[in-house]
Amino acid sequence: MDPMDAIKQTYFQECDELLASLEEGLLALEAGEGDADTINAVFRAVHSVKGGAGAFGFEAMVEFAHVFETTLDLMRSGKLDPDPDSLKVMLRASDVLADHVQAAKGEGVVNEARARAMAAELEALASGEAPKAPAVEEAPAPAKDEWGFTPLQFDFGQLDSAPSSGWRLTIRPTKTMYANGHDALLFLRELSRLADIEVTLDDSALPSSDAYDPETPYLNWTVSLPDTVEEIAIRDVFDFVGDDCPIELVRLESPPPPPVSAEPAIAAPALAVEAPAVESSQGEEKGADKGAGAAKGATVASGGATIRVDLERVDRLIDLVGELVINQAMLAQRVAESGAARSSTIAMGLDELEQLTREIQDSVMAIRAQPVKSVFQRMPRLVREIAGTTGKQVRLVMEGEATEVDKTVIERLSDPITHMLRNAIDHGLESPEDRVAAGKPEEGTVRLAALHRSGRIVIEVSDDGKGINRPRVREIAVNKGLISSDAVLTDDEVDNLIFLPGFSTAATVSNISGRGVGMDVVKRSIQALGGRIVISSVPGKGSTFTLSLPLTLAVLDGMVISAGDQTLVAPLTAIVETLRPRPEDVRPLGPSSAVLAVRGAHVPLIDIGVALGLRNKPVDPTTGVILLVESEGGGRAALVADEIQGQRQVVIKSLEANYQRVDGVAAATILGDGRVALILDVEAVVEKRLHERHAPLAKAS
Repeated sequence: MDPMDAIKQTYFQECDELLASLEEGLLALEAGEGDADTINAVFRAVHSVKGGAGAFGFEAMVEFAHVFETTLDLMRSGKLDPDPDSLKVMLRASDVLADHVQAAKGEGVVNEARARAMAAELEALASGEAPKAPAVEEAPAPAKDEWGFTPLQFDFGQLDSAPSSGWRLTIRPTKTMYANGHDALLFLRELSRLADIEVTLDDSALPSSDAYDPETPYLNWTVSLPDTVEEIAIRDVFDFVGDDCPIELVRLESPPPPPVSAEPAIAAPALAVEAPAVESSQGEEKGADKGAGAAKGATVASGGATIRVDLERVDRLIDLVGELVINQAMLAQRVAESGAARSSTIAMGLDELEQLTREIQDSVMAIRAQPVKSVFQRMPRLVREIAGTTGKQVRLVMEGEATEVDKTVIERLSDPITHMLRNAIDHGLESPEDRVAAGKPEEGTVRLAALHRSGRIVIEVSDDGKGINRPRVREIAVNKGLISSDAVLTDDEVDNLIFLPGFSTAATVSNISGRGVGMDVVKRSIQALGGRIVISSVPGKGSTFTLSLPLTLAVLDGMVISAGDQTLVAPLTAIVETLRPRPEDVRPLGPSSAVLAVRGAHVPLIDIGVALGLRNKPVDPTTGVILLVESEGGGRAALVADEIQGQRQVVIKSLEANYQRVDGVAAATILGDGRVALILDVEAVVEKRLHERHAPLAKAS
């Protein structure tokens, strides 16, 4: 890959982070939770995007970002209030800036009319709150000279009237600066956007033509700026170049000394030279690593130093650690079969190896752990768009953004959350008029939260809308032939009808809903992740959708059990307790079902062997062992297994990727003796039992 392409890709990665920070800051300000630091962070995010865009020649992005930055600067200086109306404009401007970034990536195009209108709106916002800064009129791009270089032209007509106060900036480019794609012309343009500037060219080092080296910069510049420009604004222009372009910034208290050379040079041949990176001093090497301010191998974050690593390397490391876990289990199995005493040095060494392997695995898995913030921060924009389309007023509240989960889970959370938010706004929230009539505020609230619970990650999407209209849901399900008209269903079972394929309560088809797809996709996506989803709804008060997912798709702690002639693994997170039932605790229910009396309640008995098709008839529960499990959809259930073999951490292997999907089986693993064991999908087994109970009533499920 071309070095500049690599630098550009890193810049785009940083753009994604900066845009997320921008939107997060604007939302915090809109919610009244921001302060001066938040405004500064928002300003610097736009400024950083603009700086990199200038380095790579994305002029359209630079121009729009400059207008955006100017408006934010007024807010930063206290001349523009961060009121709701202003922030709504800026949130839409952040969307346009994101479009520019996508277009620069080659992943879309910018709606020029929208961008111009947005820029005009920002300028109007700025001029309405404070005097508008004089626009800097740029001359048309001049033609290239005979060497193929673009002439650099400035007005030197007022050099004799140098200001007696302000700033004197000296710019001294280096070889590395040009080799890394920077251009002094861009810096001068950026400075001219801060205020009216006066530029003096120092060409005293320019050699004769026979001694001219095209890779050596011979020109320096001295720039005079008024004292109305802040020092940080001047230094920010050079954020992305670092030591590649040493500068000297002096505040003037008296007239500046005359320049070394005031002779204007119309053409600057060295400005456009693109030369390969060369070995240089330590300062230049440091700058070379920075590239355009984007290709940092390591960055200092609030939590310490961080590095960017190719994800494939991390995946490979995790795969190897998984194999290490399997081999450690196999070794322990062989030692146990040899009859070695637990007190022997070999057994003790294996215990230490097991503990060390577990620590290595936990540490490696922590590398892949990411906060759900990367998914959550995409949702405010989605909510704004849906609210605008539906004409509803929506306030999004996000909680638990720092909750960490494995990257493989993170990457597949976006679609389910998107569908649920669409559903909450389109179907859950009432119109402003209906909310007022119901005694509610016009603005509806949608809450998106993440938390850890019992070794799993839980995502909740709730709203304060009208709740699920169960009679309407039942009517639609009957009309669509999804259930029979005489089906007897509980409230929870009626709520779960919305997950059936083809179900929709929308009266008309729109670009948001009405085609009968959405919530069934959510359920399938969550189940594919080994998770489950449940609904809690109160008419007139709102609804809550709760997703429960494994923290990782790589390993799990499980209980090894046997059913029929098969060895299975049940996830520990689903098991409440294990027990051997007494005969009097088993109560028959119908011709082929039974329930177990446990702790003052009756839970259904489910024979695992029968549920998975490993045997035709259930075994006597009193001769086996009971796994009391908790499922999100079906509550508690008692799974009957033949025996428990032990408890261990297992490495998850995808069954669907290597074979095919099997009902009731989430994945597979390799045991210490080399055998393949199936990992039980507790939720699917319990749900299948509930469906069988209603099978005579339902036509489809």
